[in-house]
Amino acid sequence: MPVKEAIRTYVYFPGCSQHSTGLEYGLSTEAVFKHLGLELAELPDWNCCGASSAHALSHTLAIALPARNLALAQEMGTELVTPCAACFNRMKGADYALRNDEKTRGEIENLVGFSYTGQVRVRPVMGALFDDYGPEQIASQVKRPLKGLKVVPYYGCLLVRPPQMTQFDDPDNPQVMAELLRAAGAEVLEWSHATDCCGAGLSLSNSELVQNLVGKLAARAREAGAEALATGCPLCQVNLEMRQTSEPKMPAFYITELLGLAFGIPESKKWWRKHLIDPQPVLRSIGLLD
Repeated sequence: MPVKEAIRTYVYFPGCSQHSTGLEYGLSTEAVFKHLGLELAELPDWNCCGASSAHALSHTLAIALPARNLALAQEMGTELVTPCAACFNRMKGADYALRNDEKTRGEIENLVGFSYTGQVRVRPVMGALFDDYGPEQIASQVKRPLKGLKVVPYYGCLLVRPPQMTQFDDPDNPQVMAELLRAAGAEVLEWSHATDCCGAGLSLSNSELVQNLVGKLAARAREAGAEALATGCPLCQVNLEMRQTSEPKMPAFYITELLGLAFGIPESKKWWRKHLIDPQPVLRSIGLLD
């Protein structure tokens, strides 16, 4: 089936996590896009976007690092997608500054050595799948519906805030992830903590506080009836699994892992090996694993 807006090739910024702690997010994103006939053209010679520490060290550096990637993307196309919520936020932040602050734009253009055109649209992976492909077409690709999987969508802080900058989904009641999960056949449960902070930025420096935040999120998800969380942020995913202390511990899936499972992509089972909380018992209990 055709993609809604005939966009078939995206400039792809994987970000650092997709080659390390969030490897399964990168692998599942690439597999899902390939399955849907969408090409990800990886940005050549890309650099770290600066998340999550550059903005605490230097305002100029925090804009210049993602701006260099925007400069490279300008040479390749207009649609840039990234799986990582932190990368998305930093790139959108740089784009917002360059677009709206003439003085900053001049300084960064000088520093990076490019001329900002404003033609590159920075988007999260979920945004491209939802807007350009659509839940209806996603549903048409499902071979193994996620029937019986009770899940809550977790966005975290960076995908929808600040809304004037991110311009993605509803900042108070986001629905894109829920719609994609429903299209894959999952039972998406209502809860009011989809954009609460998990404390990932303090995971090493203040682990006690972060355990408390994650514990509350896991408890609220259980109260909603969920058996798993779904997220689009590698910082959130590893934090949610690493900092849970109460049993039974709840796995956190990447949205693309669940889509890949529903599409019947054979290598989907390999993605779960890096999870700190094994998701296979949950999947097996509802017949999604043999």
